[in-house]
Amino acid sequence: MEKEIQRQVHLDFHTSEFIENIGEKFNGEEFAKTLNEAHINSVTTFGRCHHGWLYYPSKKHPHLIHPHLQNKNLLIEQIDSCHKLGIKVPIYTTVQWDGRIMREFPQWLSIDENGDYINTQNIPEPHFYNTICLNSPYRQFFKEHILDIIETLGKDRIDGFFLDILFKVDCNCDICIENMLKLNMNIKNKDERLIYSSIMLDEFRREISALIKQKVPKATIFFNSSHVGPNFKKALDVYSHLELESLPSGGWGYDHFPGTVRYARNLGKDIFGMTGKFHTYWGDFHSFKNKEALEFECFNMLTLGAGCSIGDQLHPNGKLSKGTYDLIGEVYGQVKRKEKYCVNGKPLTEIALLTPEEFYRPNQGGLSPSLIGAMRMLQEMAYQFDIIDSSMDFSKYKLLILPDMIFYNLNLYNKLKNYINQGGKIISSYLSMIDKTNNNNLFSLKYLGDSPFERNFILPNDILGKNLPKEEHVMYLRGIHMENIDDSIILNTIEPYFDRKGELFCSHQHAPSSGKIGYPGAIKGDNYIYFSHGIFNIYRKNGAKWCKEIIKDSIELLLPKKLLSHNGPNSLITSLNIQENTSRILLHLLNYSVEKPSQDIYTIQDKVTLQNISFNLNLNKNITSIFKESTQEEISFIDKDDNSLDFILDTLSGHEIIIINYNEK
Repeated sequence: MEKEIQRQVHLDFHTSEFIENIGEKFNGEEFAKTLNEAHINSVTTFGRCHHGWLYYPSKKHPHLIHPHLQNKNLLIEQIDSCHKLGIKVPIYTTVQWDGRIMREFPQWLSIDENGDYINTQNIPEPHFYNTICLNSPYRQFFKEHILDIIETLGKDRIDGFFLDILFKVDCNCDICIENMLKLNMNIKNKDERLIYSSIMLDEFRREISALIKQKVPKATIFFNSSHVGPNFKKALDVYSHLELESLPSGGWGYDHFPGTVRYARNLGKDIFGMTGKFHTYWGDFHSFKNKEALEFECFNMLTLGAGCSIGDQLHPNGKLSKGTYDLIGEVYGQVKRKEKYCVNGKPLTEIALLTPEEFYRPNQGGLSPSLIGAMRMLQEMAYQFDIIDSSMDFSKYKLLILPDMIFYNLNLYNKLKNYINQGGKIISSYLSMIDKTNNNNLFSLKYLGDSPFERNFILPNDILGKNLPKEEHVMYLRGIHMENIDDSIILNTIEPYFDRKGELFCSHQHAPSSGKIGYPGAIKGDNYIYFSHGIFNIYRKNGAKWCKEIIKDSIELLLPKKLLSHNGPNSLITSLNIQENTSRILLHLLNYSVEKPSQDIYTIQDKVTLQNISFNLNLNKNITSIFKESTQEEISFIDKDDNSLDFILDTLSGHEIIIINYNEK
């Protein structure tokens, strides 16, 4: 049987005890039929919700079954009905949020250094967001709960577990403090407490995973923390796969998923992205995401090598929304048609971004602004790239980019030095790999501290900023002060008259250029270019196009031949994947218009049609034919003397896959 892409629905069922007649309209056959007709092949359904209630006939905790659940076999009937149609049904249970625990066992909750409960969402009551400490007696309750699900349902019904909400928190309870002392950790230091929290979470994951595998060896297991990053590697072996929760309209935004999946796809696990059918965030009942937005979000998952999951919430009466599954079905029908061109593929890349997340302090989280800035630049310029950490293989990439905040350490210094000596190229900026002692700087410079100016200017020239006016361009963030030693200065800074401080100021913002040349803005060695400003953070913060132009010229100096070029707009997202088993390369093209039509959220309302887009590819393959996936129409192409090829795509509307068949040269 040909492998399928995951077409999942994550079906929330967080249901208040103040609502009656729970599940009264549930019909198993209708439930499964609705999912099947929407091309869904997996649905996550609920064993226990954030309110603390169970939805199966618990043997161990019958008093925890939702007090108004009409059919105590709800979960069992959901599973059995879906299994008849070949739909998998992993089981959801909550881990660190539980409204009943909050009320009945407050002694099991995490507390901060002031003795207050830790509300990880910072939302006023009523809520269920006070985080449970996994060192409390709750851990034993949770193990009993998992065993209860397995024993009540029977292991043959269980496809997997989705274990939700595992958050690193600064817990100061007696048990956490005692365990820290056993490890000789400083209980007075918040960073140390957060480091311990990560250790404890990994211990918990391993314990629960071992318990599940012992009882149900075939079960899939995923622990959800709303993000996947370098910290996941410490317990990666307990995960059967990775699910990347990332609802663009729910706070994650449209940068989070690509910034996460481009890293996660290097971890050796099957991946699927998770968005929602909601217009905003989870629990947004009776809302509908714009079809164009849902298309973009699912097709972007395919583009970047992931399967799909769409979040929904089942109404308390147990009946699925027809409008929701018409919407999901329309999108998943397209996914199903495209999926044979998406399975068993791997990305074709030329550049790697090193993630600053690896170097975060314990109280930091999420994607670095400098990483987002660099990612946006590369995406807009159609470069093919991964996001990696320092332990991964550098030799796969022609160019490494170190965006602003890759802090110096000797092991990484030695690895990068070897990479350069082997012919690898590096672009670095601001504090990335700067040894402030000046003993082991990777670049030929001397670090002199922070720039004396909060804002100064760069002066484009015929090397960097070739298409920019040859006059000063402001840099909105303070850089570092440095001297070059023996490498070429390829970009100068220009000083302002003065900084805006004390009695000194001019107009509304910064003082203008004094015309005086300052310290170097960029230097070039044989295999690297280094910038003294946080150029990627500036692009993320201010969208200064001149920063992207300068990076474009820098990449072209170090990497003159790129995999893919086109004459389309910045909004055109491109991704090259290769299916070696079928000898074809897949060029994914996405062009949708991301807008902010409201005060609160970004969304997509339109897909923009493009016509007559020219493409140039350097694939080093003997190309035999090119087709459009949507129509199976053949596209003519021109083989050029430099081993590249050109073709023109007549029309692009939304998402298209260009199928490029090849023979090895």
